[in-house]
Amino acid sequence: MKCARSMMRLYAVTDRKWVGRQSLYEQVESALKGGATCLQLREKDMRPEDFLAEAVEIKKLCARYKVPFIIDDNVEVALKCGADGVHVGQHDMKAGKVRELVGPDMILGVSAHTPELAVEAERAGADYIGAGTVFPTSTKPDADFVSHGTLKAVCAAVSVPVVAIGGISGANIMKLSGCGLAGVSVVSALFGSPDIEKAGRELLALSDKMIKA
Repeated sequence: MKCARSMMRLYAVTDRKWVGRQSLYEQVESALKGGATCLQLREKDMRPEDFLAEAVEIKKLCARYKVPFIIDDNVEVALKCGADGVHVGQHDMKAGKVRELVGPDMILGVSAHTPELAVEAERAGADYIGAGTVFPTSTKPDADFVSHGTLKAVCAAVSVPVVAIGGISGANIMKLSGCGLAGVSVVSALFGSPDIEKAGRELLALSDKMIKA
């Protein structure tokens, strides 16, 4: 599976801090029912064996909804569970090394906050770029901030799809119009909602509107 722009329209990233009324599995299914076009499983504090077991189950769920399943940061888990892709940041394993390990067919996403880093990632084999942080976020409070102008420059610098990340919600998506984005990545705006499925439908509609604007 390779990366089409349409996959990036509503890129959902899990966050265990929102687990409560629903299990993570139930939350993910609600997001998929709501229209998430890509799903990234992010587990920073889970034991590798537990992460793998969870990934296997979420992978099956995403396959049922025909939505690409991406693992955050952990190449070993991505390979073992048969994920569709893996995403790495600037402080994780280098994109070129990841591409060597996962082969030519797995989707590789790379975070980049400047046009130069985005071009470097694409040359190293990235299939899409995650550009941010575009708005303040509690998920990564120390992340580099990316201005509207820089975001536009990142999109113009590469031929692969670019998805905006960081602090995105229904209230600010439209501020990203005109940048050339393929979509938005959301965490709390989706998984922090009391009705994840409904939030997904609303966010997808806004993202599509933003892309076309």
